Amino acid sequence: MALGALISAYHQDEAGGLHALFPLAGRTLVEYQARCLAAVGAAPIILLVELMPPALGDAIARLRGEGIIVTPVTDGIEAASRFEAGSELVMLGDGIAPDMADLAMIADGDGALVLTVPDDEAHAGFERIDAGRRWAGLARLDSAGLGATAAMLGDWDLQSTLLRRVIQGGAVFRAARSGDGRGPYLADRPEAMVDYQRRLLVASRVARSDWVSRYLLPLVEEFATEKLMETPLSPAILVHVALGLTLAAALAVTRGWMVASVVLLLMSLPLDLVGQRLAMLRLRPLPPSLLSARLLWPAAGLALLALGWFAARHGAGWGALVAALTAGAFAEATRIERGRDDPPGAQWLWSRRSAVVILAPFMLAGWLATGLVVAALYAAIGFFIVQHWHHHRLDD
Repeated sequence: MALGALISAYHQDEAGGLHALFPLAGRTLVEYQARCLAAVGAAPIILLVELMPPALGDAIARLRGEGIIVTPVTDGIEAASRFEAGSELVMLGDGIAPDMADLAMIADGDGALVLTVPDDEAHAGFERIDAGRRWAGLARLDSAGLGATAAMLGDWDLQSTLLRRVIQGGAVFRAARSGDGRGPYLADRPEAMVDYQRRLLVASRVARSDWVSRYLLPLVEEFATEKLMETPLSPAILVHVALGLTLAAALAVTRGWMVASVVLLLMSLPLDLVGQRLAMLRLRPLPPSLLSARLLWPAAGLALLALGWFAARHGAGWGALVAALTAGAFAEATRIERGRDDPPGAQWLWSRRSAVVILAPFMLAGWLATGLVVAALYAAIGFFIVQHWHHHRLDD
């Protein structure tokens, strides 16, 4: 039986705005909450509200467009009726941005569970449980408990009352993650989300596979991600743009517009990385089957061949085209030989980004044939290194 979820969304700030509608990564907090719950397989997701402002309806519609169905209800009895008899559910507190590790622990648990944080200054805004603990905003309970609590609720706060009844029923306490930007976050004012966005931004950093993205692009990637995370821009669009720029650069090369092609190629380098980070921030990773992402490598190869073709026709002879074909062939052979493994020094192997950075100075200086020979040697050396590593590993 699927694990359901109940999100509380009725607390307001001093200006009368719902905590659930605080902006976060270009969307709203409630959308982030729903994505977190959907990521651990929670369904149905019920949203307990007292009023339904247009912005909340828009957030629910956007989630529906992503395939995440969130059903708003206005009271506890209606909320309880949305869950199957005997099912269990996760209760997510109002204004709580959960840590995914904590949420997974609660979702994979068994029986009644309550997540806690220490009763200290750092967690002063969280609801107190006892002298030493506060509620971290996550609890696991059964639908029968929700129904019974809703039936006797009266004018009491459902979230707090339900928490008390779960604890009185013998729930097991689990400590939330802490330290190094981990653990739950309580959004009690819009300004607080700035700190959490920074935390998400740091958490979205991943190791990069080539030396260009690892050593040359981090500042650009960080700046672009920070600015774009506050916009509704779709991460996939950035990958589409990267592909379009690469193809445009290939066309510019055939016209001899080397400066324009270099600019286009350099502009394309961080876009797919930024798109990946934005998708991670919104808990909607880019699918491996995304066509534009899969076409980036062939498009870069097309630009390489265009460079060889142009050089061959403008004084370098057919050796330039052969050098381009050789570089492309060794690059593809390296990709196949390498597979999903990372040999020692893998960041120095041929990549789409490293090829652009290596060839750009030669293109700007007009030394096309020399640049293509250097590229071919670079790709060939990388292939033989990977082949040697691969066969040495098999011998071991």
